Amino acid sequence: MKLYRYLTGPDDAAFCKRVTAALNRGWQLAGDPTLTYDSVKGRVICGQAIVKDVPDVDYSDDIVLSDY
Repeated sequence: MKLYRYLTGPDDAAFCKRVTAALNRGWQLAGDPTLTYDSVKGRVICGQAIVKDVPDVDYSDDIVLSDY
């Protein structure tokens, strides 16, 4: 099964560490990152899609993607 996640957060070191941690758990980048500006809080928000192939797992609505 192929899993998909979209990570979002402020453009800071913590966001980069979340993406790095996912990559080191076997997730792969899926496309380019996205950026938008939150004018209310005055900050840039990042987004990055990631995917991971997980053999021998069937899809269920109960899957917790962060467990993989």
